[in-house]
Amino acid sequence: MKFIGDFHIHSHYSRATSKNLNAEYLDYWARMKGINVVGTGDITHPKWIQELKEKFVEAEEGLFRLQQKFVLENNVLLDNTPFPRFMLTGEISSIYKKNGKVRKIHNVVCAPDFVTVDKIQARLVRLGANITSDGRPILGLDSRNLLELCLEANENILFFPAHIWTPWFAVLGDKSGFDSIEECFEDLTKHIHVVETGLSSDPPMNERCSFLDNYMLISNSDAHSPEKLGREANLFDTELSYPSIFSAWKKRDRNKFLGTLEFFPQEGKYHHDGHRKCNISWTPEETKKHKEICSVCAKPITVGVMNRVMQLADRKNNHTSPIKHPFFSIIPLKEILSELKGVSPQANKITVLYLDVLKKLGPELVVLRETPLEEIKKSCGEELGEAIKRMRNGKVHVVPGYDGEYGRITVFAPAELSRLGPQASLFDEIHA
Repeated sequence: MKFIGDFHIHSHYSRATSKNLNAEYLDYWARMKGINVVGTGDITHPKWIQELKEKFVEAEEGLFRLQQKFVLENNVLLDNTPFPRFMLTGEISSIYKKNGKVRKIHNVVCAPDFVTVDKIQARLVRLGANITSDGRPILGLDSRNLLELCLEANENILFFPAHIWTPWFAVLGDKSGFDSIEECFEDLTKHIHVVETGLSSDPPMNERCSFLDNYMLISNSDAHSPEKLGREANLFDTELSYPSIFSAWKKRDRNKFLGTLEFFPQEGKYHHDGHRKCNISWTPEETKKHKEICSVCAKPITVGVMNRVMQLADRKNNHTSPIKHPFFSIIPLKEILSELKGVSPQANKITVLYLDVLKKLGPELVVLRETPLEEIKKSCGEELGEAIKRMRNGKVHVVPGYDGEYGRITVFAPAELSRLGPQASLFDEIHA
């Protein structure tokens, strides 16, 4: 069975997240996106786990689904989508000193059952961890020791370092990371089967580092609101179960793990180096020229993902590793509609258009990747069809993100959009 999985997300118990990050809305948006397996996020938070125990029923081995009585009825795809499955997952932040440097590492743990989750929570409480104040707890625990703790709870846990290149909170990040996976996890590195590449990098960038050949490269949304589900995700062709997902990753089985859905990495908010307060966005070459010092305020700039990859790379650009990681770069549908209409993706008219497109063509990720272009043009207009064609072919215009500022990916040049303006368009045809 082919399906899409997005495992790293958060709940409404995490700081700076949407109040709608509950089981009902995760089910709702998984249907809208076309995601078959969704992480729950925040498995270390007792109240969140209690909510899930009350609302879930067991489905396939190691997976759960929302009880029918909790399903939101106002979904344009409700009658045409199966129940999304849920996997018990959560991100944990470790801040500690190792090898003479303060480390700030985010890791994700996936558990096959609630018994394992309860054991992990109990072990953390015994260590004095506060697991009730934030869905993503902050521990003074070495990442290697956190992995050991989770393995003691269940040897079949899935454990992976999150968004590995992010400057501030990642295993390979410039500010507080390491120069290898082994330096972080030491003797337990053999239990790390996958690494999460993050929004600001894609597989070709990661393949420049030969030491990452030992791991599957995976991608997840790290969603802080349910609507952000699936902005990055994973593609499978296997049985729908926790053991099958675990096996596909552990064995690096290319017949079962088919690759990833990716941001264009320039859209990630740490792709370039820079200093947001001073509107400084630099390539690695420019950063080197300025010795990592902002030319406006004379303070250190934030070294981004592209630069960090280049620091650790031992292969030339565009090199393909022996185990190539297939991937598909996508732009969220609301961002495409926003570009065509010339208003914010959060505008009400974009929401109306978005729902109309899904009602006509099906879930968002299907529309972006699989729906025939002629069908898109016939149902929703030439402009949307052309935009998705360009996205699929990688024919995009980029303004890279930097120092916490998201980049901008567009498919039309400004002059093209002005020519499209007077014509009959998607927005007329949808409401015709």
